[in-house]
Amino acid sequence: MQHVYITLQGDHKIAIFRLNSETGELAHQEDVLVPGGPAPFAVSPDGKHAYVGLRDDFTMASFDIDPPSGTLKPSGTVDLGSDPCYISVDNTGRYLLSAYYAAGHIAVHPIDEYGSLGGGATEWIATRHRAHCAQTDATNSYTFLPHVEDSNAIYQYRFDASTGKLTPNSPAVIEPPAGDGPRHYVFHPNGKFVYFDNEQGCSVTAYKLDPVNGTLRPFQSLSTLPEDWSGENSCAQIHMSPDGRFLYAANRGHNSIAIYSVDAVTGVLTSLGQQLSLETPRAFGIDPTGKFMIVCGLDKGDLATYRIESSGHLTHIETRHVGNQPMWVHITNPVG
Repeated sequence: MQHVYITLQGDHKIAIFRLNSETGELAHQEDVLVPGGPAPFAVSPDGKHAYVGLRDDFTMASFDIDPPSGTLKPSGTVDLGSDPCYISVDNTGRYLLSAYYAAGHIAVHPIDEYGSLGGGATEWIATRHRAHCAQTDATNSYTFLPHVEDSNAIYQYRFDASTGKLTPNSPAVIEPPAGDGPRHYVFHPNGKFVYFDNEQGCSVTAYKLDPVNGTLRPFQSLSTLPEDWSGENSCAQIHMSPDGRFLYAANRGHNSIAIYSVDAVTGVLTSLGQQLSLETPRAFGIDPTGKFMIVCGLDKGDLATYRIESSGHLTHIETRHVGNQPMWVHITNPVG
């Protein structure tokens, strides 16, 4: 059994489901009231603490997780300078990174010994506006900050895991091709490659990660859309299967999940087509065992569950209503 957390910004709550680790069946467990418009969500490496950005209130909240039951217990809040669109916990569990779309900033907040947010931001760094994602690599030494729309840039930082300090790398900024708008990214499990989805470019770009310098070099871009698609579209989230064999990116407009196979040696992607899904599939998640995917449709507040086949393709299991404005999906490791 696993737990699934879905933030519902429009309902001011977090919905918690139980996921059957064998069948993919979902059972609603409870709703946790979280005033302030909960959106981005992250969990500590040990699975005992959760963090959520409250986009209406410019606040970050922390929770204790009871792993067997999945229940959330509030443990603290801190005020922010703007509304966060992405948050993540570093590999030590001591720092929370966040990106700010409207303000154009990246921030680092300390996490105390009890897993609560330990105070105001120790790093609050101005960048271009429309910053969209920040997370550390497997070595906990580097992070990247992509920017969508007219900003169209990737900032490169060194991360000091002992202090939480961010230092611009060299070069400090990568300028992708005009119109790309890099939004989110995922690291390959082997640490050699990083994949960004491009919000406006409706594509995925593969980068090689220099292990010594922590910098990126692009080597491939592929569309997320069918060749004959001519409607409006933008990309949302991107996720990779835990074994690194498959990559997935959400299309808002075409309303699908783009599917790619990944060559672990070269990093090269091969398109496997698209799985049609819910209206405006903004948020989705892959369970840590690699068996299931959960997709949320922003327009109607629906949730669809898929089985991930050995081929990387998706088989639909069920669709249900989840609530107003689902913004994030997090699936835990199996328990029990």
